[in-house]
Amino acid sequence: MTHGTGSRGPVAAGRHTVVVGGGLAGVTTALALADAGVRVTLLEGRPRLGGLAFSFQRGELTVDNGQHVYLRCCTAYRWFLDRIEGAALAPLQERLDVPVLDVTRPAGRRLGRLRRDALPVPLHLGRSLATYPHLSLAERAKVGRAALALKGLDLADPALDTQDFGSWLAAHGQSERAVEALWDLVGVATLNAVAGDASLGLAAMVFKTGLLSDPGAADIGWARVPLGDLHDRLARKALDSAGVRTEVRTRVTAVSHDGNGGWSVQVPGETLQADAVVLAVPQREAHDLLPAGAIDAPERLLEIGTAPILNVHVVYDRKVLGRPFFTALGTPVQWVFDRTEASGLREGQYLALSQSAAQDEIDEPVAVLRERYLPELERLLPLTRGAEVKDCFVTRERTATFAPTPGVGRLRPGSRTKASGLYLAGAWTATGWPATMESAVRSGVSAADAVLGALGRPRPRHLFEFEEAA
Repeated sequence: MTHGTGSRGPVAAGRHTVVVGGGLAGVTTALALADAGVRVTLLEGRPRLGGLAFSFQRGELTVDNGQHVYLRCCTAYRWFLDRIEGAALAPLQERLDVPVLDVTRPAGRRLGRLRRDALPVPLHLGRSLATYPHLSLAERAKVGRAALALKGLDLADPALDTQDFGSWLAAHGQSERAVEALWDLVGVATLNAVAGDASLGLAAMVFKTGLLSDPGAADIGWARVPLGDLHDRLARKALDSAGVRTEVRTRVTAVSHDGNGGWSVQVPGETLQADAVVLAVPQREAHDLLPAGAIDAPERLLEIGTAPILNVHVVYDRKVLGRPFFTALGTPVQWVFDRTEASGLREGQYLALSQSAAQDEIDEPVAVLRERYLPELERLLPLTRGAEVKDCFVTRERTATFAPTPGVGRLRPGSRTKASGLYLAGAWTATGWPATMESAVRSGVSAADAVLGALGRPRPRHLFEFEEAA
């Protein structure tokens, strides 16, 4: 690794920022700063960029470590896709449409749909809810009343963070069935927790923003190519074009004041000097790198829990599913996506089962998971019954997200620290969002904004357009 001035010659003091961490938060920070004319070095310990949204090879398949989706209301992540010229590779649905299969119902009556009409909020979901077969008439009426009560909550009220969503739903007349068939259907996938384990503040934010803000807010988008094409290949290309020096396989061992008002960033075999440093790494890593006194009560970072996500990948010898994805009730199966085209599979079909809040299963052996989920797919998809399973494997992210438990809000720090020139980024910081790609990108924008303010540099206008859009 060469020393930190790069090939562009010496740069005036006050202009060099080191970003530690090459996930979405770090890449966003680096791009935003470089776009504003700041010289940036991005350091990532792994051999690739993209953090926990990445791809790998398994034989001829290109596999994503997990299924990631975003919504139309994710304006920051959409800005990021535009910035790396990847928006066309991860298109949004024209209109929200979620097929919901209930295996406990007789064949022919299993399919329900959650979809929107081109009507103003909250009428955009009215017809879908009125005809949703997985809830009784009385349950549907009570869901409507609870949604209006949610709409009335003030997201700025810190008391919301101290309550759990499950208790609030029960107090607002929601049956266990309504929680399973509607609230958790959305909540588990977005929050990575069941309602009883989730902060009312974060849950209210998800439902108010996604379902009760704009008719199209919850339209779903996902990558039609491997995630690595977006978050590594295209991100690297954008960073290179912006003049960012990117080093992978480069783990930062220490960050300290250099005695001249700047910072020293230690990596094996080199010390980089910087005027500002952004730690865009998970909360435990940030805790270990933070110099003493940088934030109040740094032990709070260790109190931010984590939650796992499990993905079960199944390759069949033939097509067994005719739609891009579905979600399911009455079964351990949560969301199932068709990954055939994105993975490069030439014959047969490749399905990925995304299992959030997977605390009870994350360490189960593949054989156990296979025995649990393959029969469930046979119950859900009749065409699997005569099909041969060509491959079945599992990917596990034990610390996929921070746990959105009640009280987590007071633990999440902002992007600024008490140490001048040192900033934090990551989906776990105080973005107001749960641990999503959107939260990661927002945190990067926030950190870049803080750095630019400290360096006296103007904000590039295009970078903050999504805030106005939101």
